[in-house]
Amino acid sequence: MFIIDLTYIKELTEVEKFIPEHRKFLEKYYANGQFLMSGRKEPRTGGIIIANCASRAEVETLIQEDPFHREAIAHYTMSEFIPSMTADFLQNLKVS
Repeated sequence: MFIIDLTYIKELTEVEKFIPEHRKFLEKYYANGQFLMSGRKEPRTGGIIIANCASRAEVETLIQEDPFHREAIAHYTMSEFIPSMTADFLQNLKVS
């Protein structure tokens, strides 16, 4: 499991131009189960994606498709973590 932390490096006016295409990118990976949750930071300095991927290399490959990456709108950091406790309704994500 990975936390993908995006930090905008361009003005919000530039970010806004690519929101529709960024959402299509997100929807693609929600549809196949690799993205579990996402949203913008508050204050609006970037966003977070929770990804269920097998490896860092897999995450890095997905990120290449993000228009925010292509257009150099955001900087990405990735943190891998192993869920050992979850809310009951998220038990299927826990690693024993």
